Amino acid sequence: MTKCPFCYVQEDPEQRIYFENEYCIFIQKESEQEVLEGCGLIVPKAHKENVFQLSTEEWTATYDIMQQVKLLLDNKHSPDGYLLGWNVGKVSNQHIDHAHFHIIPRFNDEPHAGKGIRYWIKQPENKRKTKL
Repeated sequence: MTKCPFCYVQEDPEQRIYFENEYCIFIQKESEQEVLEGCGLIVPKAHKENVFQLSTEEWTATYDIMQQVKLLLDNKHSPDGYLLGWNVGKVSNQHIDHAHFHIIPRFNDEPHAGKGIRYWIKQPENKRKTKL
Protein backbone atom coordinates (compact mmCIF):
# COMPACT_ATOMS: atom_id res chain seq x y z
CA MET A 1 0.00 0.00 0.00
CA THR A 2 1.38 3.41 -0.94
CA LYS A 3 1.38 6.43 1.33
CA CYS A 4 -1.57 8.76 1.03
CA PRO A 5 -0.25 11.95 -0.64
CA PHE A 6 -2.66 14.11 1.37
CA CYS A 7 -1.51 12.61 4.68
CA TYR A 8 2.11 13.40 3.69
CA VAL A 9 1.73 16.70 1.79
CA GLN A 10 5.05 17.95 3.13
CA GLU A 11 6.88 15.17 1.26
CA ASP A 12 5.82 16.53 -2.15
CA PRO A 13 8.14 19.44 -3.07
CA GLU A 14 5.51 20.78 -5.52
CA GLN A 15 2.78 21.10 -2.87
CA ARG A 16 2.44 24.30 -0.90
CA ILE A 17 0.20 24.77 2.13
CA TYR A 18 -1.36 28.25 2.01
CA PHE A 19 -3.87 28.03 4.86
CA GLU A 20 -4.23 25.71 7.80
CA ASN A 21 -6.51 25.37 10.79
CA GLU A 22 -7.06 22.67 13.38
CA TYR A 23 -8.90 20.36 10.99
CA CYS A 24 -7.80 21.05 7.42
CA ILE A 25 -5.35 22.65 5.00
CA PHE A 26 -5.53 24.44 1.66
CA ILE A 27 -2.87 23.28 -0.80
CA GLN A 28 -1.81 24.17 -4.30
CA LYS A 29 0.41 22.10 -6.57
CA GLU A 30 2.87 24.11 -8.67
CA SER A 31 2.57 21.95 -11.80
CA GLU A 32 -1.21 22.53 -12.00
CA GLN A 33 -1.00 26.33 -11.92
CA GLU A 34 -0.09 26.78 -15.59
CA VAL A 35 -3.43 25.49 -16.90
CA LEU A 36 -5.70 25.83 -13.86
CA GLU A 37 -4.46 29.16 -12.51
CA GLY A 38 -5.17 29.49 -8.79
CA CYS A 39 -6.67 26.02 -8.36
CA GLY A 40 -6.22 24.14 -5.13
CA LEU A 41 -7.66 21.70 -2.63
CA ILE A 42 -8.98 21.88 0.89
CA VAL A 43 -8.05 18.62 2.58
CA PRO A 44 -9.00 17.37 6.05
CA LYS A 45 -5.94 16.60 8.17
CA ALA A 46 -7.47 13.36 9.42
CA HIS A 47 -7.58 10.65 6.78
CA LYS A 48 -11.23 10.42 5.73
CA GLU A 49 -11.95 8.50 2.55
CA ASN A 50 -14.70 10.85 1.38
CA VAL A 51 -16.77 13.90 2.26
CA PHE A 52 -19.55 11.80 3.80
CA GLN A 53 -17.18 10.84 6.62
CA LEU A 54 -16.35 14.41 7.68
CA SER A 55 -17.33 15.61 11.14
CA THR A 56 -19.27 18.80 11.75
CA GLU A 57 -16.01 20.41 12.89
CA GLU A 58 -14.28 19.43 9.65
CA TRP A 59 -17.16 20.86 7.60
CA THR A 60 -16.96 24.14 9.52
CA ALA A 61 -13.17 24.23 9.15
CA THR A 62 -13.52 23.62 5.40
CA TYR A 63 -15.95 26.54 5.15
CA ASP A 64 -13.61 28.81 7.12
CA ILE A 65 -10.64 28.04 4.88
CA MET A 66 -12.80 28.34 1.75
CA GLN A 67 -13.57 31.95 2.72
CA GLN A 68 -9.84 32.69 3.17
CA VAL A 69 -9.06 31.07 -0.18
CA LYS A 70 -11.72 33.13 -1.96
CA LEU A 71 -10.18 36.37 -0.62
CA LEU A 72 -6.71 35.24 -1.69
CA LEU A 73 -7.80 34.20 -5.18
CA ASP A 74 -10.03 37.25 -5.72
CA ASN A 75 -7.09 39.53 -4.88
CA LYS A 76 -4.40 37.55 -6.70
CA HIS A 77 -6.22 36.34 -9.84
CA SER A 78 -9.58 38.19 -10.08
CA PRO A 79 -11.53 35.19 -11.42
CA ASP A 80 -14.91 35.62 -13.09
CA GLY A 81 -16.35 32.60 -11.28
CA TYR A 82 -15.50 29.42 -9.41
CA LEU A 83 -16.00 25.69 -9.82
CA LEU A 84 -16.23 24.03 -6.39
CA GLY A 85 -16.68 20.37 -5.62
CA TRP A 86 -16.03 16.99 -4.09
CA ASN A 87 -15.49 13.76 -6.02
CA VAL A 88 -16.57 10.58 -4.23
CA GLY A 89 -15.49 7.20 -5.57
CA LYS A 90 -13.55 6.13 -8.64
CA VAL A 91 -16.54 6.54 -10.96
CA SER A 92 -16.68 10.25 -10.06
CA ASN A 93 -12.94 10.69 -10.75
CA GLN A 94 -11.69 10.46 -7.16
CA HIS A 95 -8.17 9.10 -7.65
CA ILE A 96 -6.92 9.62 -4.11
CA ASP A 97 -8.94 7.94 -1.35
CA HIS A 98 -8.69 10.94 0.97
CA ALA A 99 -11.51 13.51 0.93
CA HIS A 100 -10.58 16.74 -0.86
CA PHE A 101 -12.57 19.80 -1.91
CA HIS A 102 -11.64 21.34 -5.27
CA ILE A 103 -11.52 25.11 -5.66
CA ILE A 104 -11.01 26.08 -9.29
CA PRO A 105 -11.15 29.73 -10.36
CA ARG A 106 -12.80 30.21 -13.78
CA PHE A 107 -12.14 32.99 -16.28
CA ASN A 108 -14.19 34.43 -19.16
CA ASP A 109 -11.27 34.04 -21.57
CA GLU A 110 -10.89 30.25 -21.07
CA PRO A 111 -11.66 28.05 -24.10
CA HIS A 112 -14.21 26.14 -21.98
CA ALA A 113 -15.68 29.17 -20.16
CA GLY A 114 -19.32 28.56 -19.36
CA LYS A 115 -18.92 24.78 -19.41
CA GLY A 116 -19.00 23.37 -15.91
CA ILE A 117 -18.99 19.80 -14.74
CA ARG A 118 -22.63 19.23 -15.75
CA TYR A 119 -21.81 20.13 -19.36
CA TRP A 120 -19.45 17.17 -19.66
CA ILE A 121 -21.74 14.77 -17.80
CA LYS A 122 -24.75 15.69 -19.97
CA GLN A 123 -23.04 14.80 -23.25
CA PRO A 124 -24.85 12.06 -25.24
CA GLU A 125 -21.80 9.79 -25.17
CA ASN A 126 -22.11 9.69 -21.36
CA LYS A 127 -25.55 8.06 -21.46
CA ARG A 128 -25.72 4.78 -19.55
CA LYS A 129 -26.15 1.57 -21.46
CA THR A 130 -29.57 -0.04 -21.12
CA LYS A 131 -29.69 -2.63 -18.35
CA LEU A 132 -30.54 -6.20 -19.40
